[in-house]
Amino acid sequence: MSDDDHQRAQRLSRRTLLGAGAAAAFAAPLGVWGAQAFPFRQASPIDFSEFPICKASSDAPALTGAPRKLKLSWNAGAVCLAPLPVAIDHGFFAKQNLDIELVNYSGSTDQLLEAIATGKSDAGLGMALRWLKPLEQGFDVKIVAGTHGGCMRALTPAKSDIKGIADFKGKVIAVGDMAGPDKNFFSIQLAKAGINPEKDVEWRQFPGNLVQLALEKGEAQIGLASDPLAYLWLKDGSLREVGSNLDGPYRDISCCIVGVRGSLLRAEPLVARALTQALLDAAMFASQNPEKAAASFQPYAPKAATIEDLQGMVKYHTHHHHPVGDQLKRELKTYADELKQVSVFKPNTDTAKFAERIYADVFRV
Repeated sequence: MSDDDHQRAQRLSRRTLLGAGAAAAFAAPLGVWGAQAFPFRQASPIDFSEFPICKASSDAPALTGAPRKLKLSWNAGAVCLAPLPVAIDHGFFAKQNLDIELVNYSGSTDQLLEAIATGKSDAGLGMALRWLKPLEQGFDVKIVAGTHGGCMRALTPAKSDIKGIADFKGKVIAVGDMAGPDKNFFSIQLAKAGINPEKDVEWRQFPGNLVQLALEKGEAQIGLASDPLAYLWLKDGSLREVGSNLDGPYRDISCCIVGVRGSLLRAEPLVARALTQALLDAAMFASQNPEKAAASFQPYAPKAATIEDLQGMVKYHTHHHHPVGDQLKRELKTYADELKQVSVFKPNTDTAKFAERIYADVFRV
């Protein structure tokens, strides 16, 4: 095996492959869905032939006894979380002997983390750049995996002369949330480009679905949004993408994460492992079967999104990348280091200790 092949194998090891914010305007109050609400299917197969190191972990024994009931919080309008309905629709939760209720949660991140920490929910999915700052407060929630990369985009009118981050200086940037993950992400990119995100650009907040209108009216030159909004806004060609969190090294960093209540990890570590395993197997399946993932997510999607749109979004998001263990901890530290650069974290924050405190390795033997 060549050095390149060896490095590729390491990147695609089980630790790499198994390791809310988006579209709040479209998130309908769908309530609680349980695995029993869907017709049972045997867990769909995942092709690990290209990555043989993945197979052993995927074949870890399932829980025994009666199916374990768990509540899992998510934003039902976020297409990047398509592996959740996939896990129900294609039997990945059932394979691990789990009976999952999906709770559509649209409250603040602090409220979500408190709900998980206090047992109102057992776990949740969200965006790292939204969760990390609230996790400084010491919520009893542990990050156990990343789920994918890519769902935040910077858009500009098609006729604009803006080509990338370096052209953002002096511009007005429309955002849906001043504390949102997309603002944090692109603030970091501005700082890396030598542009002061607090002084060299002007941030203006608009209701999420009005960011597009702000660009059309010239009230802003750049707009930040997540899929499915951003993807749908790009369809007619009036806007174009000038940046995303799949640019450069971020293609290999997860943006969304799984958090589990600490009491569950301590009392029932095998349950936490089973939940994580099911989610990551579903993510791998989604990456290999985008058409099936799109079909599973379609009941939650905005009406404007066609099945072809959903397939395009699933393909765009890096569902094959889901770190756990040490790689997850490194990615969390990277984000924390970068949040220090834009004054979201205090300069004296020990990011290594912070990452160690907020993560857990559910697959550690």
